[in-house]
Amino acid sequence: MSPCCQCCAKCCPHEPLKIPLDLSSQSDVLKVAVIQGPEIVRVSKFYKESKDGKFVSYLSPDARTLYDTFRKGAKESNNGKCLGWHDGPNRPYQWLHYNETLLRARNLGSGLVSLGLAPSPSTYIGIYSQNCPEWVLVEQGAYCYSMVIVPLYDTLGPDACAFIINQAEISVVVCENDAKCNLLLDRAPRCLRKLIVIHETRLATNQRAKNRGIEVLRFEDVERNGAIKNNPEVPPEPKDLCTICYTSGTTGNPKGVMLSHENVVAGVCAVILQLGDHKPTVDDIMISFLPLAHMLERCCENGMYMVGGAVGFYSGDIRHLADDMKALRPTVMPAVPRLLNRLYDKAMAEIQPSFIKRVLFNMALSAKKNEIERGIIRNNSFWDKLVFRKIQEGMGGRVRLMVVGSAPLAGNVLTFARCSLGCLIVEGYGQTECCAPVTLTVQGDHVPEHVGPPVACCQVKLVDVPEMEYYASGNQGEVCVRGTNVFVGYFKEPDMTRATVDDLGWHHTGDIGQWLPNGTLKIIDRKKHIFKLSQGEYIVPEKIENVYIRSQYVHQVFVHGESLKSCIIAIVVPDVDVIKCWATENRIDGTLSVLCANPEVKKLIMDDMITWGKEAGLKSFEQVKDIYLHPDPFSVQNGLLTPTFKTKRPQLKTYFKPQLEDMYTKLV
Repeated sequence: MSPCCQCCAKCCPHEPLKIPLDLSSQSDVLKVAVIQGPEIVRVSKFYKESKDGKFVSYLSPDARTLYDTFRKGAKESNNGKCLGWHDGPNRPYQWLHYNETLLRARNLGSGLVSLGLAPSPSTYIGIYSQNCPEWVLVEQGAYCYSMVIVPLYDTLGPDACAFIINQAEISVVVCENDAKCNLLLDRAPRCLRKLIVIHETRLATNQRAKNRGIEVLRFEDVERNGAIKNNPEVPPEPKDLCTICYTSGTTGNPKGVMLSHENVVAGVCAVILQLGDHKPTVDDIMISFLPLAHMLERCCENGMYMVGGAVGFYSGDIRHLADDMKALRPTVMPAVPRLLNRLYDKAMAEIQPSFIKRVLFNMALSAKKNEIERGIIRNNSFWDKLVFRKIQEGMGGRVRLMVVGSAPLAGNVLTFARCSLGCLIVEGYGQTECCAPVTLTVQGDHVPEHVGPPVACCQVKLVDVPEMEYYASGNQGEVCVRGTNVFVGYFKEPDMTRATVDDLGWHHTGDIGQWLPNGTLKIIDRKKHIFKLSQGEYIVPEKIENVYIRSQYVHQVFVHGESLKSCIIAIVVPDVDVIKCWATENRIDGTLSVLCANPEVKKLIMDDMITWGKEAGLKSFEQVKDIYLHPDPFSVQNGLLTPTFKTKRPQLKTYFKPQLEDMYTKLV
């Protein structure tokens, strides 16, 4: 540690984190012998009854549904701020308080009943909107009358949206604006009868809807009519459905994941229980920018409402997220690796041209890392003020808790984020089918590249995957989850449900995990997407991609192989900043497209990928024999990534068919 850092540490009032358990033993083994053989069931240490096979379902007996938890939060907050929004840069946030939110939600729900919808868990309400206060009013309004929310979102595509509306027989969809109304009208199923619009629509849109037998109603009119009718509430029971959350898979139609109030409350409560002293409180403000259509954001928000905290919504344009955060100054933030990767890349690009900046940055990183390893988390050290202040202010300057999930996060990026932001960052693993959380890292555990122990609402075990040579006896296998957070089933897909959830209630996730010696879980592979080469060797492309992505030159990579071929090839999207920097140093001019066609650039990238492959122990048949460099990233917008940023392998294969065929032709 530098002298400056030692001095700061002596005068710093920050005490090390109170670590809630022995970090060398972070989960318990289930005492009840429910299975035979090498499969070990691991459970949370944050709930003492876990060892006896019990699960957390709630923390308070008067808050067992999302209807109850919201009211509990309203009481805790003493009618404090609830839902915030603002109208663009340099504009202050405006707020709905809890009592007004509850009243408006009830009025809207009453208005839905007045439209002829039954107050019942078999009544499904569609919502097609970006995150905004009205989204929550619809959700809570539906819960006042035991109705079920079915989110729609842009990246599903119009065909998938139409499929969902048709499968769930949704007659009413709450729609954000004119554009989204028209997207629904393009393929509107016959069951769709009413669109409730949050913002004004054009007369032409209203007429178009009328021509299709669909009535367009204004959000405020439904709310006003509900207040007049004042229909009596019909609150839900814990086992009732609260949402059908459709997941867009890499192939086929989306699957409707049925989640009950108990599922969501259990997941939220398990995370709050584990966070302990660091859990959200009535004084916290969370920024909402991850899609509310996905369960990570839904759970985080409902956790805030349960404790009486406030949620401020971003402006709707991710490019202005920094402006939103500066205006809101949040203290709690859910995040995804993509955001932290961008933060890291931007920081690296800024220090790259200057030797002095690089030296100072590395000194700051080393000093802060040393503090984190001693359990000290702060944002007021000498190095924070000198090096990291700009990064922290870009996040509003007050973030104290960040929950990261949805995809793997590189260890160096996580460590950078912890050092530069000076806040507690916990990383979780989960699935929509498990209502988001399955495991969560423990505060004070600074070691990256694992996803922590099981949370208190579930048990986790690993089962053999012999075709991939993963065995429970070696602490490796497919991750299986059982508990109060595991979904009810796939909507109208009983066969698919039986194929995923076994007779003992274990949900088979399709992810391959490894138990680390300290009782934490590390996700190491994916069961799907395996294929054989012509010589009979199995290839797991995602495993190989996770190795190659470590190359500084690689931004994205898609590994491809065929059963009639003896080797694998890849499509690579280079890291634009690194490649351009290398080109400048080597006096090579051109745009990224030009550089991608340069043989020297291709050799540089492929050689580095092969080096990384050797270091990671890839077998010779697991190393690519040729690559094609592509200048444009895979994205949700171009249809090559799912909304949770997983690669759509069939679509990538089709998109790059000419290049893949050309590479194989040259390799013959």
